[in-house]
Amino acid sequence: MLTLPIRAGILYILVVLIIRIMGKHQIGQLQPYELVITILISELAAVPMQDTDIPLINGIIPILTLLIIQITLSLISLKSSTARRIICGGPSILIENGRIQQSELTKLRYSISDLLEQLRLKDIPNISDVEYAILETSGKLSVIPKSQKRPVNPEDLKIETHYEGLPLTLIIDGELQHKQLRESNISEDWLRKEISRFGLFQWNQILLASLDSTGKLFIQCKNTPGKKSS
Repeated sequence: MLTLPIRAGILYILVVLIIRIMGKHQIGQLQPYELVITILISELAAVPMQDTDIPLINGIIPILTLLIIQITLSLISLKSSTARRIICGGPSILIENGRIQQSELTKLRYSISDLLEQLRLKDIPNISDVEYAILETSGKLSVIPKSQKRPVNPEDLKIETHYEGLPLTLIIDGELQHKQLRESNISEDWLRKEISRFGLFQWNQILLASLDSTGKLFIQCKNTPGKKSS
């Protein structure tokens, strides 16, 4: 009776480790060869998991072989741009200088409706606002609006801005983040003093506490509205 759960657990752990080794990519960001290997690994893991007559090693060896193939192809594509074009392909320009490249759409079997849909998802309803649209090797569409249609940023208005780093998360769901405190040289005594200003004296009273690069402390109690302190 325990054979199936044990086999399933072993294969599950193996596949999770392999996916982690393959890299942090979402399914939509995988290159074609990475997607194929991911699908094959899932299929290879499913067969010995369901059929106890198949030795477990017969599923593990092909999975590890695919992992080696994936790592090898990734290293080759990193070292050689030519190999990368062969393995991953290259980006395709669908709109160039404001003009739709009909031949490229036909070659990729990419319809005008698909192009318009992707532009709407990028918050660009009017195709005349687009200077370039590039279909990346991952299948995602990169859009470069015309210069007159790009959002205004502080540099355009000659406004000086201050550096904004990532906020430090100090407490999450009542649990003190000791690593963050050590890296930011913040003492627990200082944090206790700050949260006491809100009538809080226990970590487990706090849903989230974070400190931004300007020194402002954000605190949200459990089941209560958020509060800020500087």
